[in-house]
Amino acid sequence: MIRTLLSIAGYDPSGGAGVGLDIRVFSHLGFRGAGILTSVTAQNAAEMKKTFHLPPGMVRSQYEALAGGARFGGIKTGMTGTLENLAAAARILAANPSIPRVVDPVFKSSSGAVLLEKRAVPRFLELIKGRASLITPNLDEASALASLRIRTVEDMKEAARRIHRSGLVPCLVKGGHLRGEAVDVLFDGRAFAVFHHERLDKRVHGTGCFLSAAILGYLAGGRDLDEACRRAISLTVQAIRNAAPAGKGRAAFSFPL
Repeated sequence: MIRTLLSIAGYDPSGGAGVGLDIRVFSHLGFRGAGILTSVTAQNAAEMKKTFHLPPGMVRSQYEALAGGARFGGIKTGMTGTLENLAAAARILAANPSIPRVVDPVFKSSSGAVLLEKRAVPRFLELIKGRASLITPNLDEASALASLRIRTVEDMKEAARRIHRSGLVPCLVKGGHLRGEAVDVLFDGRAFAVFHHERLDKRVHGTGCFLSAAILGYLAGGRDLDEACRRAISLTVQAIRNAAPAGKGRAAFSFPL
């Protein structure tokens, strides 16, 4: 029986990020994908033009409808948009403690558009505290969550440590925009793992969504956290290498990879 992985995130009409991309990654890894929308966006691979956030009652209703007919093998959250939708997503995570849960804290788009209202950021770790298997902030998100300016790999380690301490969730800080060698840093609460990978001179829409969805897929497939991150990073680099132009702006992921 094919297991279902659930994405709680925004809708990108270009298919390059959000729920649509998550479901394609889940399918690539052998799972059925399902999605709960938190927001609807007007965007393409180059820019975000407009967002509309769904009310939290609609987020809850989508979950109740899906949970009544499927058992989930894992859950991923991405863009939540508002404090209320973040709280609704956190309650869904708390209701499913026995399965892998990955939180991708989407604060801004690649083009700089705000995707999570400002008042939600200080409460982010409080709301997901102890409710996930992993959180995957990029450098800007990790800086905000850890109250730390990140310039080096050692700074990434300190940010991951602070985020874990506050949120009681293992943390993978993504270093794709760090100067120098491309590295990601994982802290599981006990030890660090540093993943070195190829830096590709290619701007691709939805890389954070792709990586976090792939990590969830590998966790749901039985890999431990270190191996799931390692395999997902490798798959993401491969997908970036094979990404194709999507009109103006960034490239987009192509399937099959």
